[in-house]
Amino acid sequence: MSKGTYCLLMELDHNQDIGIGRRTPIRFPKGYYCYVGSAMNNLGKRIDRHLSKQKRFHWHIDWFLDHAPIIDVKRIESSCKLECSLSREIARFSEKTIMKGFGSSDCSCETHLHYFRKNPARDLNRLLKKMAGAVK
Repeated sequence: MSKGTYCLLMELDHNQDIGIGRRTPIRFPKGYYCYVGSAMNNLGKRIDRHLSKQKRFHWHIDWFLDHAPIIDVKRIESSCKLECSLSREIARFSEKTIMKGFGSSDCSCETHLHYFRKNPARDLNRLLKKMAGAVK
């Protein structure tokens, strides 16, 4: 079974008010979003779950994915939990935090969902390659 950290790259095609769990809906602007997560038991199954339309909503990302399709998935297979360090690195070049605490209720990160007006794929690829090389 693979272990590791993943990034979901999503595109929201227009401004939307989205309710995350029981929270009051928040305005998410049109653009690109990168969500950072980890799976220390079965990375492939976790990613497949996110890609599935048929699921019970449990995590913050489940509500968001109901509105913003995944356009790319990146993974770093590692027994080291890199979720928070990767999220902090992505935060350095993201444009702003839309919802504090998104996906980070079990850590001290401000958020694990990062917003970009333009597609950040090139910068994400560079960062993920660098981090993956550091853990090998």
